[in-house]
Amino acid sequence: MKHYQFNAQIERDRDSGMYVAYVPSLPGAHTQAKSLDDLNINLKEVIELCLEELSDEELANLPEFVGMQQVMIDI
Repeated sequence: MKHYQFNAQIERDRDSGMYVAYVPSLPGAHTQAKSLDDLNINLKEVIELCLEELSDEELANLPEFVGMQQVMIDI
């Protein structure tokens, strides 16, 4: 069994209060939930589903995570 690690971006929708997450390096991997615990469960499930759809070549060519940077802009 091969081990994969992904980084998810998580935001909270101001209108609904829902947590929304997506995995930038894995197309189609996005989900939402009312709590962070449920979001984590949903994320694992959607990542597994997305990985099942990828070919061996696509799995071998997943992007390498480098880091995240927050950029502040004054307008």
